[in-house]
Amino acid sequence: MARKNSSDIFRQVLGELNSGKLKPVYYLYGDEEFYLDQLLEKFSAVIPPEQKDFNFDLLYGQDINPAQALSIARSFPMMAERRVVIIRNFLQINRGGTTEGPTGHINDFIGYFETPNPSTLLVLFDPKKPAGNTKVGKALKKSKQVGFYEFDRMPDYLIPDWVIDWIRAHHKKSIEPAAAQLLAQFVGNNLQLLSTEIDKVCTFVDTSDTVSEEDVKKIIGSYREYTAIELKEAIVKRDLNQSLYIAEQMLQHTKSDTGELIRLVGFFNSVFINIWQIRRLIEKGNAKNQVQSEMGINSSWYFNKLWKDASNFRYGDMPRVFEALLDADRSIKGFSTLDPTSILFLLVKRIIG
Repeated sequence: MARKNSSDIFRQVLGELNSGKLKPVYYLYGDEEFYLDQLLEKFSAVIPPEQKDFNFDLLYGQDINPAQALSIARSFPMMAERRVVIIRNFLQINRGGTTEGPTGHINDFIGYFETPNPSTLLVLFDPKKPAGNTKVGKALKKSKQVGFYEFDRMPDYLIPDWVIDWIRAHHKKSIEPAAAQLLAQFVGNNLQLLSTEIDKVCTFVDTSDTVSEEDVKKIIGSYREYTAIELKEAIVKRDLNQSLYIAEQMLQHTKSDTGELIRLVGFFNSVFINIWQIRRLIEKGNAKNQVQSEMGINSSWYFNKLWKDASNFRYGDMPRVFEALLDADRSIKGFSTLDPTSILFLLVKRIIG
C-alpha cells in the first residue's frame, strides 16, 4: 500500500475538523508549509470571531515558556464551549518567555498530552519532527490524545494530480491533463505559488468550466514556440536532430540562457526520477497497475504518459542519464568552461545515448 502523501493527510485532518471529531491535541510538522499554513487558518476558524477575544490564543514558542503555555491551555473557556490554543515553533518553547517566576520545561507537556483539558483544542506547529529519543517526542507519537501528522514536500510526479484536484475542489472547474502537466512544469512543486498561479488562470477562464493548455500558456507561460515538454518528447523518442533543434530554439527565445538551463536540468531530473522509479518497480516484477498504485498517481492519463516515456529506456540506462544530469548541473555552477548552449546540447546527446 502506498504511503499517504501530504494531500491525503491534509484531507484527513480537514475531515476531522469538518466532522467535529477532533483530538484534544494536534502536532503538525514538516517541509510543506502550504498545508501547514492552510491548517493554521482552519484551526483558527474553529472559534467564532465574537468569541475569540477570550477563547483564542496564537502563541510562538520563542516568546513563551512551558509554564505560561500550559497555564493558558488548562484554563477554561469564557462563555463558550471551547478555547483554541495554537503554538507555532513549538520546539523552541524552552527558550521562550520571561525569566520571572517558574518557566518549566518542554517535558512538562507530557502529562498534559495524557490528560488534556477537554475544553481546550491545543494545536502545535513546528517545521521539525521532535526527536524520537526525547521524552516529549515519544509522548507525542504514542499518545492516543494527539493527532500527530507530518507534511512532506509533495514530489514532482504528483503535482499534475494535485493541480487537477485543487482546481476541482477550490474553483469548481476541470483542467485538461496536458494543461495540468504544463502548469506543473512552468511553476514546479511550490504549492503556494501554484495555488496563486491557478487563481490567475481560473480568473482568466471565468466563463469556462475547463482550463485548457492554451489558457495556461497565455497566463503562465510565454508565447515561445517550444516548451520543455516538447523537448522531452523528442528526447524520449531518441530523435537527436529534433531534440537539438528544439533546445536551440528554446535558448534563443529566453531572456536568460543560464536560467533556462537551470530550469531544464531540474525538469529532466524530475522526468528521469519518474522513469527510474517505474523501471525499478518493473524490475521487481510489478505489473503496470501495481506500479501506478505504488507511485500513488491517481491520474491514469498522466501515469500512461510516464509509462510510455519509461518504455523508451532501460533500467540500465539510468546511471548514465543521472551522471549526465549531474555533470550538466556542475557545469552550470562553474565547473566547466562550456557555454549554456554547449552544456544543453551535450546533455541531450548523452541522455539519448
